[in-house]
Amino acid sequence: MPSLLWMLKLSSVTQRKFPLYGPSCPAPACCRPHPPCGQADGLISSPTWLCAALPLPWPGCTLGLSVLVCSNSSSNSGSYCFPLVSASLDLWGGQKEENSPKMKVIRVGTRKSQLARIQTDSVVAMLKALYPGLQFEIIAMSTTGDKILDTALSKIGEKSLFTKELEHALEKNEVDLVVHSLKDLPTVLPPGFTIGAICKRENPYDAVVFHPKFVGKTLETLPEKSVVGTSSLRRAAQLQRKFPHLEFKSIRGNLNTRLRKLDELQEFSAIILAAAGLQRMGWQNRMGQILHPEECMYAVGQGALGVEVRAKDQDILDLVGVLHDPETLLCCLAERAFLRHLEGGCSVPVAVHTAMKDGQLYLTGGVWSLDGSDSMQETMQATIHVPAQHEDGPEDNPQLVGITARNIPREAQLAAENLGISLANLLLSKGAKNILDVARQLNDAH
Repeated sequence: MPSLLWMLKLSSVTQRKFPLYGPSCPAPACCRPHPPCGQADGLISSPTWLCAALPLPWPGCTLGLSVLVCSNSSSNSGSYCFPLVSASLDLWGGQKEENSPKMKVIRVGTRKSQLARIQTDSVVAMLKALYPGLQFEIIAMSTTGDKILDTALSKIGEKSLFTKELEHALEKNEVDLVVHSLKDLPTVLPPGFTIGAICKRENPYDAVVFHPKFVGKTLETLPEKSVVGTSSLRRAAQLQRKFPHLEFKSIRGNLNTRLRKLDELQEFSAIILAAAGLQRMGWQNRMGQILHPEECMYAVGQGALGVEVRAKDQDILDLVGVLHDPETLLCCLAERAFLRHLEGGCSVPVAVHTAMKDGQLYLTGGVWSLDGSDSMQETMQATIHVPAQHEDGPEDNPQLVGITARNIPREAQLAAENLGISLANLLLSKGAKNILDVARQLNDAH
């Protein structure tokens, strides 16, 4: 009899981290994981989703369930297998029968730009692969940041430049979830919203795109007084300090518009853009130079996509939560906690660099004056311990800096948040507040 693809959601009874099938815990012959869902050892944590092929009528499988999980026994040095008796079957996906009810449609909000659509399409593609029984409708709209193109972002004075209209649609139940560039999401979200998923981060660094006549150059070798375009105070402050022979000028518009301004006008010798955006657009060949942290640290959340949902919509939270990439989430959580505690934003130059290695999370953060002449940066690290057992029970406020991630151990999330706060406190104790206050005042005055 043919197999059906189902989704298994672990119940609260199984609040543990378990290895998947592996040499130490082989699945019985009747219980084989569905190939796309992985056959190697790995880690899962509850609540999360697993895929499995359920042979019908389940011959020989204990309790009719064709999924076993492994657990380390405190009384036995080895591993043992037992049936996942507390699993519940949810028909999010599966083969659609001819006379079955109409498939549920999930409405996904996004900005209208080509890059925003590409990013949203990538998230929807992941969800479709996980939930083949669902349909997705993409609803595109313009935001304040898309409409105001003659003013530098730092001078508009609106914290939700690229999110406000999308959140309004979410609030009115016109969409079920919204895909953002995570760096566009403020560290304090409006009441009723949360980031339900942070996808695996792509290249977080900034890239330099040169005017055709300067292809082959670097920022260091550009002629004296060359004008470099950027929409970011963070980039301008760091690069002015590093390359004092260059001039930096604001440039606005989506990626297509900024590249057209670079190529068709003679105003800019180069522009600075996020490498991740260029890669998603398929324009890697335009990247003439990658700026590494010693030259220019990146923005909080840069390179990652965030999925915003209604905080109380548990069905959609469960749906998108599987997209959380643990390492990306913990890095970005630390970065957002750092920025939030500094009370920073796009009106002041704040930058970060994070790395996870051997259970250690390293966070470097810095602040700059507008012209880059005054700066301060420090690095701290924290051990991110992922316990063998953790509780994900009800909490009054499960969010940390706007993020809800019930399938990532709470202890690890708190350690990342505390790292960001500790680094911010260190910089504040050394005078960072004065640098930021002066930068904010100068930006407001011009």
